[in-house]
Amino acid sequence: MTAALPSTRPPSPLLIESTIRQALAEDIGAGDITSALIVPADQNISARLVSRSPGTIAGLIAAECAFRLTDAAISFRCELPDGSTASENSLLATIEGPARAILTAERVALNFVGHLSGIATATRALVEAVKGTRAKIVDTRKTTPGLRQLEKYAVRCGGGFNHRFGLDAVLIKDNHIAMAGSITEAVRRARPGIAHTMKLEVEVDTLSQLEEALALGVDTILLDNMSPETLRRAVALAKGRAVLEASGNVSLATVRAIAESGVDYISSGAITHSAPSLDVALDF
Repeated sequence: MTAALPSTRPPSPLLIESTIRQALAEDIGAGDITSALIVPADQNISARLVSRSPGTIAGLIAAECAFRLTDAAISFRCELPDGSTASENSLLATIEGPARAILTAERVALNFVGHLSGIATATRALVEAVKGTRAKIVDTRKTTPGLRQLEKYAVRCGGGFNHRFGLDAVLIKDNHIAMAGSITEAVRRARPGIAHTMKLEVEVDTLSQLEEALALGVDTILLDNMSPETLRRAVALAKGRAVLEASGNVSLATVRAIAESGVDYISSGAITHSAPSLDVALDF
Protein backbone atom coordinates (compact mmCIF):
# COMPACT_ATOMS: atom_id res chain seq x y z
CA MET A 1 0.00 0.00 0.00
CA THR A 2 1.46 3.36 -1.03
CA ALA A 3 -0.25 6.46 0.29
CA ALA A 4 1.55 9.67 -0.55
CA LEU A 5 1.13 12.53 1.87
CA PRO A 6 -1.84 14.74 0.95
CA SER A 7 -0.57 17.72 -0.99
CA THR A 8 -2.11 20.19 -3.37
CA ARG A 9 0.95 19.80 -5.61
CA PRO A 10 -0.59 19.53 -9.09
CA PRO A 11 0.29 17.14 -11.91
CA SER A 12 3.00 18.26 -14.32
CA PRO A 13 2.20 21.32 -16.49
CA LEU A 14 2.80 19.23 -19.62
CA LEU A 15 0.21 16.65 -18.56
CA ILE A 16 -2.33 19.34 -17.70
CA GLU A 17 -1.76 21.13 -20.99
CA SER A 18 -2.09 17.92 -23.00
CA THR A 19 -5.39 17.07 -21.27
CA ILE A 20 -6.81 20.57 -21.73
CA ARG A 21 -5.77 20.71 -25.40
CA GLN A 22 -7.78 17.54 -26.06
CA ALA A 23 -10.79 18.95 -24.23
CA LEU A 24 -10.63 22.24 -26.16
CA ALA A 25 -10.29 20.43 -29.48
CA GLU A 26 -13.34 18.33 -28.63
CA ASP A 27 -15.42 21.37 -27.66
CA ILE A 28 -14.31 24.04 -30.12
CA GLY A 29 -13.74 22.00 -33.25
CA ALA A 30 -13.54 24.39 -36.21
CA GLY A 31 -14.36 27.39 -34.02
CA ASP A 32 -16.91 29.10 -31.76
CA ILE A 33 -19.49 30.04 -34.40
CA THR A 34 -21.92 31.77 -32.04
CA SER A 35 -19.37 34.04 -30.36
CA ALA A 36 -17.84 34.94 -33.73
CA LEU A 37 -21.25 36.03 -35.02
CA ILE A 38 -22.27 38.06 -31.98
CA VAL A 39 -19.17 39.40 -30.20
CA PRO A 40 -16.93 42.05 -31.83
CA ALA A 41 -13.38 40.82 -32.35
CA ASP A 42 -11.91 43.80 -30.48
CA GLN A 43 -14.18 43.64 -27.41
CA ASN A 44 -12.54 42.96 -24.04
CA ILE A 45 -14.33 41.93 -20.86
CA SER A 46 -13.75 41.20 -17.20
CA ALA A 47 -15.37 38.06 -15.82
CA ARG A 48 -15.67 36.39 -12.40
CA LEU A 49 -15.47 32.66 -11.75
CA VAL A 50 -17.71 31.98 -8.75
CA SER A 51 -18.97 29.00 -6.75
CA ARG A 52 -22.75 28.72 -6.70
CA SER A 53 -22.59 26.20 -3.84
CA PRO A 54 -20.16 25.57 -0.97
CA GLY A 55 -17.38 23.04 -1.31
CA THR A 56 -13.66 22.35 -1.61
CA ILE A 57 -12.06 23.84 -4.70
CA ALA A 58 -9.90 21.96 -7.19
CA GLY A 59 -9.18 22.47 -10.87
CA LEU A 60 -8.43 26.18 -11.11
CA ILE A 61 -5.07 25.23 -12.62
CA ALA A 62 -6.99 23.46 -15.39
CA ALA A 63 -9.29 26.44 -15.91
CA GLU A 64 -6.34 28.81 -16.18
CA CYS A 65 -4.75 26.52 -18.75
CA ALA A 66 -7.98 26.42 -20.81
CA PHE A 67 -8.14 30.21 -21.01
CA ARG A 68 -4.41 30.59 -21.69
CA LEU A 69 -4.40 28.03 -24.51
CA THR A 70 -7.43 29.67 -26.12
CA ASP A 71 -5.81 33.12 -26.16
CA ALA A 72 -2.53 34.12 -24.54
CA ALA A 73 -3.92 37.65 -24.09
CA ILE A 74 -6.32 36.41 -21.40
CA SER A 75 -5.21 37.10 -17.82
CA PHE A 76 -6.33 34.75 -15.06
CA ARG A 77 -6.00 35.79 -11.43
CA CYS A 78 -6.71 33.10 -8.86
CA GLU A 79 -8.57 34.49 -5.84
CA LEU A 80 -9.11 31.25 -3.91
CA PRO A 81 -6.48 28.56 -4.56
CA ASP A 82 -7.09 24.86 -5.07
CA GLY A 83 -7.65 23.08 -1.77
CA SER A 84 -9.54 26.06 -0.29
CA THR A 85 -13.04 25.89 1.12
CA ALA A 86 -15.54 28.01 -0.80
CA SER A 87 -18.87 29.24 0.41
CA GLU A 88 -21.88 30.03 -1.75
CA ASN A 89 -20.95 32.76 -4.27
CA SER A 90 -17.25 32.78 -3.33
CA LEU A 91 -15.04 34.50 -5.89
CA LEU A 92 -12.64 31.87 -7.22
CA ALA A 93 -10.86 33.75 -10.01
CA THR A 94 -10.95 36.92 -12.09
CA ILE A 95 -10.52 36.63 -15.85
CA GLU A 96 -9.82 39.55 -18.21
CA GLY A 97 -9.18 39.74 -21.93
CA PRO A 98 -10.76 39.24 -25.37
CA ALA A 99 -14.46 38.49 -24.94
CA ARG A 100 -14.64 35.97 -27.79
CA ALA A 101 -11.80 33.87 -26.39
CA ILE A 102 -13.17 33.93 -22.84
CA LEU A 103 -16.57 32.77 -24.08
CA THR A 104 -14.93 30.07 -26.20
CA ALA A 105 -12.95 28.61 -23.28
CA GLU A 106 -15.74 29.02 -20.72
CA ARG A 107 -17.36 25.59 -20.91
CA VAL A 108 -14.14 23.57 -20.80
CA ALA A 109 -12.88 25.64 -17.84
CA LEU A 110 -16.13 25.24 -15.93
CA ASN A 111 -16.31 21.52 -16.66
CA PHE A 112 -12.92 20.91 -15.09
CA VAL A 113 -13.44 23.15 -12.06
CA GLY A 114 -16.89 21.72 -11.38
CA HIS A 115 -15.84 18.09 -11.78
CA LEU A 116 -12.60 18.29 -9.83
CA SER A 117 -14.13 20.43 -7.08
CA GLY A 118 -16.88 17.84 -6.75
CA ILE A 119 -14.25 15.16 -6.14
CA ALA A 120 -12.41 17.35 -3.63
CA THR A 121 -15.67 18.12 -1.84
CA ALA A 122 -16.70 14.46 -1.61
CA THR A 123 -13.25 13.54 -0.35
CA ARG A 124 -13.26 16.29 2.26
CA ALA A 125 -16.61 15.08 3.62
CA LEU A 126 -15.17 11.58 4.25
CA VAL A 127 -11.95 13.00 5.70
CA GLU A 128 -13.93 15.12 8.14
CA ALA A 129 -16.13 12.16 9.06
CA VAL A 130 -13.17 10.03 10.22
CA LYS A 131 -11.35 12.75 12.16
CA GLY A 132 -10.01 11.49 15.47
CA THR A 133 -9.44 7.96 14.17
CA ARG A 134 -6.27 6.49 12.67
CA ALA A 135 -7.93 5.84 9.32
CA LYS A 136 -6.87 7.70 6.18
CA ILE A 137 -9.15 8.10 3.15
CA VAL A 138 -7.55 6.85 -0.07
CA ASP A 139 -8.71 6.74 -3.67
CA THR A 140 -8.74 3.87 -6.21
CA ARG A 141 -8.21 3.35 -9.93
CA LYS A 142 -11.94 3.93 -10.54
CA THR A 143 -11.25 7.16 -12.39
CA THR A 144 -12.40 8.74 -15.65
CA PRO A 145 -10.19 7.45 -18.51
CA GLY A 146 -7.61 10.08 -19.34
CA LEU A 147 -8.25 12.11 -16.19
CA ARG A 148 -6.63 9.96 -13.49
CA GLN A 149 -3.82 12.36 -12.62
CA LEU A 150 -6.15 15.34 -12.31
CA GLU A 151 -8.80 13.40 -10.38
CA LYS A 152 -6.23 12.07 -7.92
CA TYR A 153 -4.94 15.62 -7.56
CA ALA A 154 -8.49 16.65 -6.63
CA VAL A 155 -8.52 13.90 -3.97
CA ARG A 156 -5.37 15.42 -2.48
CA CYS A 157 -7.01 18.86 -2.54
CA GLY A 158 -9.79 17.33 -0.44
CA GLY A 159 -7.34 15.99 2.14
CA GLY A 160 -7.33 12.38 0.91
CA PHE A 161 -4.39 10.16 0.02
CA ASN A 162 -3.52 8.55 -3.29
CA HIS A 163 -3.43 4.77 -3.72
CA ARG A 164 -2.07 3.16 -6.89
CA PHE A 165 -1.75 5.39 -9.97
CA GLY A 166 -1.73 2.33 -12.24
CA LEU A 167 -0.83 -1.34 -12.41
CA ASP A 168 2.71 -0.62 -11.23
CA ALA A 169 2.17 -2.02 -7.73
CA VAL A 170 1.37 -5.55 -6.57
CA LEU A 171 -2.25 -5.96 -5.48
CA ILE A 172 -3.45 -9.57 -5.61
CA LYS A 173 -7.23 -9.36 -5.97
CA ASP A 174 -10.00 -11.96 -5.99
CA ASN A 175 -9.69 -12.79 -9.68
CA HIS A 176 -5.92 -13.26 -9.37
CA ILE A 177 -6.56 -15.64 -6.47
CA ALA A 178 -9.19 -17.51 -8.51
CA MET A 179 -6.71 -17.91 -11.38
CA ALA A 180 -3.96 -19.16 -9.06
CA GLY A 181 -6.22 -21.39 -6.98
CA SER A 182 -5.43 -19.89 -3.57
CA ILE A 183 -3.90 -16.89 -1.84
CA THR A 184 -0.85 -18.95 -0.96
CA GLU A 185 -0.24 -19.96 -4.57
CA ALA A 186 -0.85 -16.43 -5.87
CA VAL A 187 1.70 -15.02 -3.41
CA ARG A 188 4.17 -17.80 -4.25
CA ARG A 189 3.99 -16.89 -7.94
CA ALA A 190 4.26 -13.15 -7.33
CA ARG A 191 7.06 -12.95 -4.78
CA PRO A 192 10.08 -13.84 -6.97
CA GLY A 193 9.36 -10.91 -9.29
CA ILE A 194 8.77 -8.27 -6.62
CA ALA A 195 11.49 -5.65 -6.17
CA HIS A 196 12.78 -5.35 -2.60
CA THR A 197 11.29 -1.84 -2.28
CA MET A 198 7.84 -2.91 -3.49
CA LYS A 199 5.04 -3.78 -1.08
CA LEU A 200 2.75 -6.78 -1.52
CA GLU A 201 -0.99 -6.32 -0.95
CA VAL A 202 -3.62 -9.05 -0.97
CA GLU A 203 -7.41 -8.73 -1.06
CA VAL A 204 -9.42 -10.99 1.27
CA ASP A 205 -13.15 -11.53 1.71
CA THR A 206 -13.19 -13.61 4.90
CA LEU A 207 -11.36 -13.89 8.21
CA SER A 208 -9.98 -17.28 7.23
CA GLN A 209 -8.44 -15.71 4.12
CA LEU A 210 -7.07 -12.97 6.36
CA GLU A 211 -5.35 -15.57 8.54
CA GLU A 212 -3.88 -17.19 5.42
CA ALA A 213 -2.53 -13.84 4.18
CA LEU A 214 -1.10 -12.97 7.59
CA ALA A 215 0.73 -16.29 7.74
CA LEU A 216 2.36 -15.42 4.42
CA GLY A 217 3.77 -12.16 5.81
CA VAL A 218 2.24 -9.84 3.22
CA ASP A 219 2.63 -6.09 3.78
CA THR A 220 -0.96 -4.89 3.30
CA ILE A 221 -4.31 -6.65 3.35
CA LEU A 222 -7.42 -5.26 1.68
CA LEU A 223 -10.53 -6.23 3.65
CA ASP A 224 -13.27 -6.28 1.06
CA ASN A 225 -16.92 -5.56 1.93
CA MET A 226 -16.65 -6.51 5.59
CA SER A 227 -19.05 -5.22 8.24
CA PRO A 228 -17.66 -2.94 10.97
CA GLU A 229 -17.91 -5.82 13.45
CA THR A 230 -15.94 -8.14 11.13
CA LEU A 231 -13.41 -5.38 10.55
CA ARG A 232 -12.89 -5.06 14.30
CA ARG A 233 -12.26 -8.80 14.50
CA ALA A 234 -9.83 -8.50 11.57
CA VAL A 235 -7.88 -5.74 13.33
CA ALA A 236 -7.69 -7.90 16.47
CA LEU A 237 -6.47 -10.89 14.45
CA ALA A 238 -3.83 -8.89 12.59
CA LYS A 239 -2.28 -7.46 15.77
CA GLY A 240 -0.33 -4.93 13.70
CA ARG A 241 1.33 -7.57 11.52
CA ALA A 242 0.06 -5.93 8.32
CA VAL A 243 -1.39 -2.63 7.18
CA LEU A 244 -5.16 -3.02 6.86
CA GLU A 245 -7.26 -1.34 4.18
CA ALA A 246 -11.07 -1.46 4.26
CA SER A 247 -12.92 -1.25 0.98
CA GLY A 248 -16.54 -1.56 -0.13
CA ASN A 249 -19.78 -0.03 1.12
CA VAL A 250 -18.00 3.23 1.99
CA SER A 251 -20.31 6.22 2.34
CA LEU A 252 -20.86 9.14 4.68
CA ALA A 253 -23.34 6.97 6.57
CA THR A 254 -20.88 4.10 7.10
CA VAL A 255 -17.38 5.55 7.04
CA ARG A 256 -17.19 6.52 10.71
CA ALA A 257 -18.06 3.02 11.89
CA ILE A 258 -15.52 1.57 9.46
CA ALA A 259 -12.84 3.95 10.74
CA GLU A 260 -13.59 3.14 14.37
CA SER A 261 -12.81 -0.53 13.70
CA GLY A 262 -9.13 0.44 13.77
CA VAL A 263 -8.19 -0.05 10.09
CA ASP A 264 -5.35 2.02 8.66
CA TYR A 265 -6.89 3.01 5.32
CA ILE A 266 -10.38 3.30 3.86
CA SER A 267 -10.50 3.24 0.06
CA SER A 268 -13.40 4.75 -1.86
CA GLY A 269 -14.02 4.55 -5.58
CA ALA A 270 -17.08 6.76 -5.23
CA ILE A 271 -15.08 9.90 -4.52
CA THR A 272 -13.79 9.82 -8.10
CA HIS A 273 -16.42 7.94 -10.09
CA SER A 274 -19.62 9.20 -8.46
CA ALA A 275 -18.94 12.63 -6.95
CA PRO A 276 -21.47 15.24 -8.14
CA SER A 277 -19.94 18.30 -9.76
CA LEU A 278 -19.74 21.48 -7.73
CA ASP A 279 -21.90 24.25 -9.18
CA VAL A 280 -19.59 26.94 -10.55
CA ALA A 281 -20.31 29.74 -13.01
CA LEU A 282 -18.66 32.51 -15.02
CA ASP A 283 -20.28 35.91 -14.48
CA PHE A 284 -19.55 38.95 -16.61
